[in-house]
Amino acid sequence: MLAFLRDLRHTVRMNYVVGVLLCVASIGLCSACSNEQSLAPDGGSTTTDAMVTPDAPPAPIDEGMSDAGPLRVDPLMPTVVGPCGDFSTTGTVMLAGPSGTSRAAQIWVSDAAATLDGPLVFYWHGAGGSPDEATAALGPAMTDVLAAGGIVVALTHDPAAGTFPWFLTAGTRQDDLDFADEAVACAESTIGIDEHRIHAIGFSAGALHVGQMAFLRTSYLASVVTYSGGLIARNAPTPDAPDARIAAMALFGGADDVVVISFTTATRNFRDALRRGGHFVFTCDHGMGHTVPRAAIPFAWQFLQDHPYGAQPPAYQAGLPDGFYAPCSLL
Repeated sequence: MLAFLRDLRHTVRMNYVVGVLLCVASIGLCSACSNEQSLAPDGGSTTTDAMVTPDAPPAPIDEGMSDAGPLRVDPLMPTVVGPCGDFSTTGTVMLAGPSGTSRAAQIWVSDAAATLDGPLVFYWHGAGGSPDEATAALGPAMTDVLAAGGIVVALTHDPAAGTFPWFLTAGTRQDDLDFADEAVACAESTIGIDEHRIHAIGFSAGALHVGQMAFLRTSYLASVVTYSGGLIARNAPTPDAPDARIAAMALFGGADDVVVISFTTATRNFRDALRRGGHFVFTCDHGMGHTVPRAAIPFAWQFLQDHPYGAQPPAYQAGLPDGFYAPCSLL
């Protein structure tokens, strides 16, 4: 436990986070499938967070230029470390990582991938969850992805990450991203993918991971969806491609979306950090607590499809589509 506390002090940037996360060792950010086929925590907390910031109008988005010059329209694809496993069949593949390491991932793919280059969608589960939750989190979108020749990828977690399944939930190690890079590179080189349609979805601890990944993989991520996630700290990591822009749909469950931390605050931290960087983001307060609302799932998939890599201006910049998920707002 002492070693765990020392590690937290070194890896979490904001001092206030350390005090909050000390509780996590006994509570955790958990997920399980409910009767409503949404993902919900095993436990909760009445902890509140005074750092909630008021809603504000979106900052103007620079549609054509960044500090690094013209905005990037094509992704920077990772290269294979290899060897790649069999990406042509649904099941478990082994991904090669740095220094001879490896990691298992669950993939879903169909015969359509033999002739079509479709999207690649990552799913990152919460603490206590499993890669298999991807089928519930994507819902009917899973069928759409596979029919388009795409692939869904859900990594297994490294027990060395500690209390959380993913290193970036409360730290800075990018081990999980190394294997995500390998999944992208292997999928591209073996079955082929649409390089402009690489997306990430996460819930709870997995969505906190996606909050970091959104910045650290602007090089190839087109758009992301977070369910009860975001950024614990106000400061975001430095993007790996400063000339790239990403789009995000960030959902949270209102005042009751609290499991050790306030996910209202984490979501707003994420929103504000993205806007400061010129990225596009909107939030959805569904008011249902710490869960993935079944009604939101098809709209999340619609959002991802409408926001491929490098598309400027963002499809929803002028307003959400008619009939879009009602709890969402561009504010």
